[in-house]
Amino acid sequence: MKIIGYRKLWFSLSALVVVASIVLLGVFGLRLGIDFTGGSLLEAKYTEIELPVLDDIRFKIEEEGFENVRVQATGDNGVLLRMRDVTEEEHQSILVMLNSFGGEEAAVEEDIPEITVGEDGTAEIVIDESSLGNKGLKYSHIEELRFESIGPVIGNELKRKALYAILVVVIAIILFIAWSFRKVSEPVSSWKYGVIAVIALIHDVVITFGVFAVLGKYLGVEIDLAFVAAALTVLGYSVNDTIVVFDRIRENLAQHLGSNFKQTLEMSVHQTVVRSLNTSFTTLLVLFALFMFGGDSIKWFVLALLVGVLVGTYSSIFLASPLLYTWERFGKRR
Repeated sequence: MKIIGYRKLWFSLSALVVVASIVLLGVFGLRLGIDFTGGSLLEAKYTEIELPVLDDIRFKIEEEGFENVRVQATGDNGVLLRMRDVTEEEHQSILVMLNSFGGEEAAVEEDIPEITVGEDGTAEIVIDESSLGNKGLKYSHIEELRFESIGPVIGNELKRKALYAILVVVIAIILFIAWSFRKVSEPVSSWKYGVIAVIALIHDVVITFGVFAVLGKYLGVEIDLAFVAAALTVLGYSVNDTIVVFDRIRENLAQHLGSNFKQTLEMSVHQTVVRSLNTSFTTLLVLFALFMFGGDSIKWFVLALLVGVLVGTYSSIFLASPLLYTWERFGKRR
C-alpha cells in the first residue's frame, strides 16, 4: 500500500473529519462539568424501589427552588444530579426529596440511642460513637454514593490550569523532538519533525473533542479533570507512535544517502506500520474491556482514551510522514 503516494486521500479524509469536528464544537460546544464550572454533584442509588421518572425528579427538586438541575440515570438503579453549589442543609433536603419517591414525604430513619436503667432506677443513654460521623441519618429508600461541591472560583482556576497543562505539554513535545532529531540526516531540518508531530497531535485532540461535543449534546457527557487526564495521555501515546516512525525515517536517511526521499519515507512507514498496529490493537482491547466492564465512574474517561488512541494511530501512520514529505517538497519548489 502506497501511504505517501496516496497522501492526498489521507489529507482529504483528515480535513473532512477535522472540519466536521470543529463545526460540531461550534454548534454544540463542550459540556463542562462541575470541575470547571463550579457546582454540586450528587449521586444516589434507589435500594427499595425502582428508579423514578427522571423528569419527575427534576420537577420536584426545581419546585423547591433549585434551578437548572441536570438529572441523569446511572447504572444499577442510580441517579446523578448536577446543580449549583449547595449548602449542607440543602444537600440533606435534596436527599429527603429523593427518598420521598418511596411513598413517604420524609422517610428518614434515625439511629435512636439505647437507653438502659440502672439498679438505682436512673436512666443511662448509650451512644454508638460509630454513627456520629454521619449525623445518624439513614434514608429508607436511597443510598448516597457520592457528593461533591466545587465553588465557581476554584472551577475557573482548574480550567485555567488544565489549559496551561496542555500548552506546556505541546511546547515540551516540540522542544524534545527538535533536540532528539538535532543530528538528523538531510534533507529534513530537525524542528520540522517537532512541528509536524504537534500538527498530528492537534488533529487527534480536535477529533476527540468533536466526538465529545456530540456525546455531551445527546448523552449529557461532561468534560472534567478525568477527560483532561485522558487528553494528556493521548498526547503522550500519539507522539510516541509518531516518534517511532520518524526515528526509522532518520535511520534510513542516514543509511541510504542520496536515495529518493519519497521512497525512503515509504519504506520507513512500511517497516513500522505492523508494530504500530499491533501495539494499538492490544491497547484498544484493554480499553474496550475497561469500557464495557469497568463501571460508570471511568466509562467516559476510557472512551476518550479509545477515541484518542484510534485517531492517534491513524495520524502517526497516514498523516505525519505524508506531511513531512509534502512540506519538504514544497520547500524545494520555493
